[in-house]
Amino acid sequence: MDSLYTLAEQWPLITEMSRKKEVFWENPVYGKTIEEPQGFELTLEDIKEADARLRRFAPFIQKAFDETVKDEGIIESPLLPADRFQAHLEREFHKMIRGSCFIKADNALTVSGSVKARGGIYEVLKYAEELAVNEGLIGLDGDYSRFSSLPFKKFFSDYTIICGSTGNLGLSIGIISVALGFKVTIHMSSDAKQWKKDLLREHGAEVVEHEDDYSKAVDVGRQVAISDRNSYFVDDENSKPLFTGYAVAALRLQNQLDEAGITVDEKHPLYVYLPCGVGSAPGGISFGLKQVYGQHVHPVFAEPVAAPSMLLGVMTGRHDALSVKDIGLDNNTVADGLAVGRPSQFIGKLLENQIHSFYTIADEQLYQLLATAYDTEGIKAEPSAAASFIGPIKMDVEEEEATHVLWCTGGSMVPEEVWHSDYQKGKI
Repeated sequence: MDSLYTLAEQWPLITEMSRKKEVFWENPVYGKTIEEPQGFELTLEDIKEADARLRRFAPFIQKAFDETVKDEGIIESPLLPADRFQAHLEREFHKMIRGSCFIKADNALTVSGSVKARGGIYEVLKYAEELAVNEGLIGLDGDYSRFSSLPFKKFFSDYTIICGSTGNLGLSIGIISVALGFKVTIHMSSDAKQWKKDLLREHGAEVVEHEDDYSKAVDVGRQVAISDRNSYFVDDENSKPLFTGYAVAALRLQNQLDEAGITVDEKHPLYVYLPCGVGSAPGGISFGLKQVYGQHVHPVFAEPVAAPSMLLGVMTGRHDALSVKDIGLDNNTVADGLAVGRPSQFIGKLLENQIHSFYTIADEQLYQLLATAYDTEGIKAEPSAAASFIGPIKMDVEEEEATHVLWCTGGSMVPEEVWHSDYQKGKI
């Protein structure tokens, strides 16, 4: 492995990154033609198929989770105007933001309260459907509310769902798996918040705690699943179903923008700011949006200064072969959902020319943005979600009629005392 000095010689920005400085990097191959990685075939039709599967499961979701009844079992978040927040950013940073800002409020997603509700829940539902159909319990045109019945739960109780997580993915998988009747084991890294572990246990999931980081938790979970043929591993580092579930968000956002009368074209570009950990959620969303809007949408990834794993991987072209520890970083951040030292095995390679830019953000700034979002728009975000909020300031967007979507990835399930403590830190 190259030394920090050697890496910094080739990519000077690494020097700043290694010192936990906030950086901005515009991707020089963005929009250019590159060779796509082998073995990954996914189209808009695949995303539409995933959306149809989620709609098939809506009767089950509605029956299993009372909070989804008002939306008839569809788990989706609102797109909210953020005029007051935008005005605050402009005053605070003495910079005009060209265009209009909106918050995609995944913090308000029902069932698990984060962006992971799409990918994690989708992959478990897909697996449950495959098992049930193969067993002859149901057909694709059947009544999916029956997934909440005792015969289905008894059948699923012979199977175990396993994953490794820093928190939110584990929550989504644990909650939906238990509701279906699966046994579930979530391997949690050392940076996972205690309240997330407690909530999983309350729902009936087994939580295995690791003193090491996220990659170790994933690796252990993967090895356990390999040894048991009735176990299914949700692999956040390398899962196409997970990725596809996240991509469904693009179809939902398209509908919301259409309903709001917002045009996306050459004169009206769409900039989407996405907090990034291992890359599955922002990668899937970005891929889906590119299928829908092509060159008129520009994904921008946000990472903590202590864990810029995707930026490091894409900038150097080394992807998952490099860890942030290789440049002297400790992966220690309040943004637990983004505390990932090594990126996905395939997402950086797949989206190498489709991510417009990257920036990093310090923990203190996360707290401040979290507090400001609540004071201006009443948004309750967790620190990792606040990484997207400063995106329009980081970018120099020239188009006067641009649309900026700040993806708020989680927050509504944070216990009140924990959230209040984070809020107070942002007010200091």
